[in-house]
Amino acid sequence: MITLMQIMLLSLATFRLTRLLVYDKITEFLRTPFIEDYEEEQEGEMVVFIKPRGTGIRAWIGQLISCYWCTGLWVAIFLYGSWCFFPNFVQPVLVVLSIAAIAAIIETVVQQLVE
Repeated sequence: MITLMQIMLLSLATFRLTRLLVYDKITEFLRTPFIEDYEEEQEGEMVVFIKPRGTGIRAWIGQLISCYWCTGLWVAIFLYGSWCFFPNFVQPVLVVLSIAAIAAIIETVVQQLVE
């Protein structure tokens, strides 16, 4: 049976890894073959949108990583499955991702308070 603490650890790790894959600059090189950015003006401001590149598997991967919710589901499945089969290896990774997630949440709150 999974405990509430383990659910929190997996949830925070899933949140951080999903954001890393979908949004963070450091993983942009992984996304570039599958998605492209384009800008549109909306209400006087330029807004950046993402769309999948190509067709077939390339477009499918592009669609997957351009959707935060879709990527989050697959990341959750991957992390939970990995944790079930390789707990000694995956546990430290989950802890580091969870700590990074909490730090990101704190930073977001602090930035909102400063503005």
